Amino acid sequence: MATEIRVPTLGESVSEATVGKWFKKVGDTVKADEPLLELETDKVSIEVPAPAAGTLAEITAQAGETVGLGALLGQIAEGAAASAAPAAAPAPAAQPVAAAAPAPVPAPAAAMPAAPAAAKLMADNNVSAADVEGSGKRGQVLKGDVIAAIAKGPSAPAAAPAAPAAPRAPSAVEDAAREERVKMTRLRQTIAKRLKDAQNTAAMLTTYNEVDMSAVMDLRNRYKDIFEKKHGVKLGFMGFFTKAVTHALKELPAVNAEIDGTDIIYKNYCHIGVAVGTDKGLVVPIVRDADQLSIAGIEKEIGRLGKLARDGALSMADMQGGTFTISNGGVYGSLMSSPILNAPQSGILGMHKIQDRPVAIGGQVVIRPMMYLALSYDHRIVDGKEAVTFLVRVKESLEDPERLVLDL
Repeated sequence: MATEIRVPTLGESVSEATVGKWFKKVGDTVKADEPLLELETDKVSIEVPAPAAGTLAEITAQAGETVGLGALLGQIAEGAAASAAPAAAPAPAAQPVAAAAPAPVPAPAAAMPAAPAAAKLMADNNVSAADVEGSGKRGQVLKGDVIAAIAKGPSAPAAAPAAPAAPRAPSAVEDAAREERVKMTRLRQTIAKRLKDAQNTAAMLTTYNEVDMSAVMDLRNRYKDIFEKKHGVKLGFMGFFTKAVTHALKELPAVNAEIDGTDIIYKNYCHIGVAVGTDKGLVVPIVRDADQLSIAGIEKEIGRLGKLARDGALSMADMQGGTFTISNGGVYGSLMSSPILNAPQSGILGMHKIQDRPVAIGGQVVIRPMMYLALSYDHRIVDGKEAVTFLVRVKESLEDPERLVLDL
């Protein structure tokens, strides 16, 4: 008896995935719960374990195919020596016939029902499935299709077709052989789409400041050994920055809010996203209730999430619900940048490289370790005064870190 391998539940609002790579070939022996293949979703990669022991008898979804929830991926036959795929018995010699009957024309595949999240959104907004053009496999209506249909409005005239992207100019003959074309992973496609959507939707603006890191660096140098011995984690800069951000967010709640239609949703909690670069692209795991954690607690959680990100083991729950994001381009040597919002959030803080620079203090020119800070924000909800004040509060907390300890 064969055991089916099907697409598991992928997480909230995720209705489809792309088959990445199979770790086994047809005919290979598999153990129960052994990883069989990798699925790429919009946010993370998920390994699908073997539901039973036996032999991989069939692969029905090849690498690169898009599959929905519960879709059949393959089958496992019982027994380690089970045949990889029942060998087709040699067909008896075809008897001559007067005239071959025409092959029946296959009926067109039935359209897939709308994804659960899309069906709920259509019901909540009284949108008919006939008014939504599905972009999923076999015309399945996805949540994004419904959102796009709602945005167009029920009586919106048909929009002029978008001009097709200009085809890529052919490479010179001597260059073509030295080029390599690789399909973008689903994660990279999603990153590209989300960043462009954020630019197209939000009234994005960036304000800058700089912070003297002397006090934080002195504090870190004095206590880093004791801190690591007691808490089992290194004392970095992210703990100080995250704590400084949560203090500023409490004073300026608009930076921690988001727009939902014509409403503003104020978040009375701080779930801080920490942007982490991985081999497969940028991911943003969430430090939940960071305002309730100590600096040691923040460092431990960042360390845990960073390891999961590098190992490709982040779950959907680790990446959902953030209210504000911190991106540290300084670890790569960036001196200045303008980060792009992580929609639907209204603010993102960019940290940069610490560099010794001459600054004027008390009428004297001195050398100090300085860092540029950049706050990108959605001007639809955050005023310039609030954005500048937020950045000043972060600067004040970092230049006088005792304020973080005393909650000032």
